[in-house]
Amino acid sequence: MTDSEGLADWLRLVLTDGVGPQTARALLARFGLPGEVLAAGFPALQKCVPEKVAYALSGSMLDEMHAQIEATLAWASQPGNHVLTLADAGYPASLLTIPDPPPLLYAKGRIELLSRPAIAIVGSRNATMQGVQNAGRFAQSLSEARLTVVSGLALGIDAAAHEGACSMRPDAGSTVAVTGTGLDLVYPARHRPLAHRIAEQGCLLSEYPLGTPAVAANFPRRNRLISGLSLGVLVVEAALHSGSLTTARSALEQGREVFAIPGSIHSPLAKGCHQLIRQGAKLVESAADILEELRWNAAAAPDVAPAPTLAETDHAQLLAAAGHDPVSVDQLAARSGLAASELQAALLSLELQGKVERLPDGRYQKLG
Repeated sequence: MTDSEGLADWLRLVLTDGVGPQTARALLARFGLPGEVLAAGFPALQKCVPEKVAYALSGSMLDEMHAQIEATLAWASQPGNHVLTLADAGYPASLLTIPDPPPLLYAKGRIELLSRPAIAIVGSRNATMQGVQNAGRFAQSLSEARLTVVSGLALGIDAAAHEGACSMRPDAGSTVAVTGTGLDLVYPARHRPLAHRIAEQGCLLSEYPLGTPAVAANFPRRNRLISGLSLGVLVVEAALHSGSLTTARSALEQGREVFAIPGSIHSPLAKGCHQLIRQGAKLVESAADILEELRWNAAAAPDVAPAPTLAETDHAQLLAAAGHDPVSVDQLAARSGLAASELQAALLSLELQGKVERLPDGRYQKLG
């Protein structure tokens, strides 16, 4: 996003204490763009958010927040750095189909990769040598097939996946690393050279503001973005309580494919993969198995996957299908005939335009 004033409004909105993704989305749906939210005034805001949050949004900005916004604007002005908002055309269309897309994304590197078809590769931080080799080889093959490899920059399998994808030619799929910290920090620190390489050849991505340290709770939450960006998730090695299984669960909830590599029945790092396979994940022995399951034709792959859009007539059709009473997503799907991903993207767009409102029970209400 290049409009510094508009971006400053977005930053103030999401950096305000008490404004999480859900609250931000509700405010945007009610008032419009962040500038309109901030100009709404305390009485109007108090009807939508707690009193403390309404005061923070309508009052004078604290010096600490002003400094953080200025630092972020300065960071975003540097070549290769980007802050993407829900209203930006460059915001990953695949994330618009998940239940809680972040209002802001911080990116460093080739942001066009965020719009390309992708596959996630995740697994144990304490990987075996065979697991590391498998992750690297699968990543090389999938990147060669022009799929972008997404992972989390963690030790073990994640690092091997990024390395494998980075080793391919420039017109291959390359890699996206979704981090659990601000992009001005690298965690773990030993991956600083790898992170710099990814910033040059791929893309670093985070939903967390600059300066956010490595907090344990942030990493499971970022996993929904790893799966959300991808057509499917490959789990290479995982113990029964591995964080990789949360990524697999997110993938299932988001309607993505889940793949798993089997291992020895005696290996603790195979038990998570075996559990996924018993639950319906696709057992794979080669990258070709994944490409076949996805019906992926590398030769026909576009350089950049076009963002799914709906014409104004389709928006009008969806609004007509909503009627005048609150309606569930399932009812809207049945009435409109839209696929789930298209429907969720359209509803988010209509929310931001202030044409529909998401009710606390999950139903939607058309607004005057």
